Amino acid sequence: MSLEASTYLGDNVSLICRDDMCTVYKLEDSTGEGMMTCYNIFPGVDLMYNDFHIDSCLSSFQTNADLFCIDHCREGRLEWEMDDGSYLYMEAADLQMSSRARHSRMFRFPLRHYHGITLAININEAASILPGVIDGFCVDIHALRNRFCHCEKPFIMRAGNSIKQIFAELYAVPEAIRAPFFKVKVLELLLVLSTMAVPPGGGERPYFYKTHVEKVKAIMALITSKPEKRYTLEELSARFDFPITSMKNCFKGVYGTSIYAYMKAYKMNAAAVRLRRTKDSVTTIALEMGYDSASKFSAAFKSVIGMTPAEYRKSVV
Repeated sequence: MSLEASTYLGDNVSLICRDDMCTVYKLEDSTGEGMMTCYNIFPGVDLMYNDFHIDSCLSSFQTNADLFCIDHCREGRLEWEMDDGSYLYMEAADLQMSSRARHSRMFRFPLRHYHGITLAININEAASILPGVIDGFCVDIHALRNRFCHCEKPFIMRAGNSIKQIFAELYAVPEAIRAPFFKVKVLELLLVLSTMAVPPGGGERPYFYKTHVEKVKAIMALITSKPEKRYTLEELSARFDFPITSMKNCFKGVYGTSIYAYMKAYKMNAAAVRLRRTKDSVTTIALEMGYDSASKFSAAFKSVIGMTPAEYRKSVV
């Protein structure tokens, strides 16, 4: 791997295996683990598949390399706590670009999972190689990095259709053509990015104050601790001394959905576990999830899971 010599990944990251095609790393923390499968595409250019099932982890990442990194989130959510105490979020279908400056910090995963791809480019090494890969490839990697990474904060934007298509294909690469396919798609991604204009204000995303984020996480802990209880927004606002509009906006910023939608999905997934692991009746499980009507519970379950509770139980037997 081209970045290893100049990069420290941290004591919580270990090498699992390596062959001629890829290198696999494992990140372990008390709250879960993550797997990172890395392919060297060109000298100085690495493509990494990230699969994390974890609440949070401390990154001790340090490097002497001059980097330009592009991250695409396929599923899940990633939280940064910035140096000023504010919080920033990356969600599914987001593209994030950074130089990895000041990357040693705590990262959290509000949905407890994250799946995506990272393209890591060692600027000095790759800049001398990429122009000679194919005739006409004229992307200036230094200029591209400077366009999107003009400050220490990460640049985050929604992936447009052309970017979406590139990553959709990268998530479903036939093994037989993996090596040449990676090369083509990396060059295509860099070409597309080189044609994009940075919107006014850069990739600015809403930032949330630490006190607000802490209240939102306390709200999530409360409503998931007693799924049978229904809380109104007014009750939660009064209990946590949090104006309703600010509370709703911050909750969606942290978890990517409204309080009601989050709670509904949580209840239905908890109900699915009960259906799989017990022989309790649908009516009993409905009551445990706060529904006094089995028919209303069944309709809610189908809207989230895609089938009725009876159909679901039959499918997993």
